[in-house]
Amino acid sequence: MSQTDIKTIGFIGYGAMGVRMGANLRRAGYRLVAYTPSGKSADPQTPILESPKAVAEQSDAIILCVPNDSAQASSLLGDKGILAGIRPDTLLIDCSTVSPGAADKLAEIGRQHGIAVLDAPMSGSTPEAEKGELVMLVGGEDAALERARPILEAVSKAIVHAGPAGSGARLKLVINGIMGATLNIVAEGVGYGLSAGLDRDMLFEALSQVAVISPHHKRKLAAAQRQDFSPQFPTRLMSKDMGLLTDAGRDVNAFMPSMAVADQALGLARANHADEDYSALIGAIEHSVVQARGKGDKTS
Repeated sequence: MSQTDIKTIGFIGYGAMGVRMGANLRRAGYRLVAYTPSGKSADPQTPILESPKAVAEQSDAIILCVPNDSAQASSLLGDKGILAGIRPDTLLIDCSTVSPGAADKLAEIGRQHGIAVLDAPMSGSTPEAEKGELVMLVGGEDAALERARPILEAVSKAIVHAGPAGSGARLKLVINGIMGATLNIVAEGVGYGLSAGLDRDMLFEALSQVAVISPHHKRKLAAAQRQDFSPQFPTRLMSKDMGLLTDAGRDVNAFMPSMAVADQALGLARANHADEDYSALIGAIEHSVVQARGKGDKTS
């Protein structure tokens, strides 16, 4: 099947990111069918089918976008899984953030079943998904990427071919690790500034102006200043990704002490802020400063 033969795209895991990607795919001329575990979706234009198998049976290409390794496996396997309904010429694009081991296993499954597979996690959150400005990080063969290119171009501003199968998954952990560890450093800096008595609004405004803070983290700082932690990237997912990275780093003897500290900080934040944006870590540290001041006032 050539790229021009792809008319219907099946979307497994049609959540906040998927719905926004789906709107851009529809604008590019594709028909969509989807599956969600709840059987519900915020997109009334896309039929929600009863199983991943049912989606696979109707699709020329499938996008898998699920939260973790176990969700990937349950979507693929079993009587109602993708593999029970997929045709050998179907293109399978896994946009999930999963462990390198899970990405490698999926590539092997693809080879065994004669299915073209790409691991293609995205860099970006819901704002980028809505605007079609994700960066797609792709691992897999050149031929499969060329078939997938029109689909990926419909949802992204850039496509990075990271290398052979599994490379996209590994690159995604590099990027998310830097993102999570940097957010932790920013949060610690805010905590020091507040503890040292700097004016809160001045501190946040100053950090929004300096070049050492990335545009992404400036957006997180602005949300924290408003104390608005509406989830663009929930803490539970960022914490999961940091855990994947530290495990993967151990497997290859990588030296990542700062990443390990951020993993612990985000794990702690997850306990109370799992479904809030991961920038809630800034709010949690600010709350700890306020609490410490309160205790100081009582004992003075």
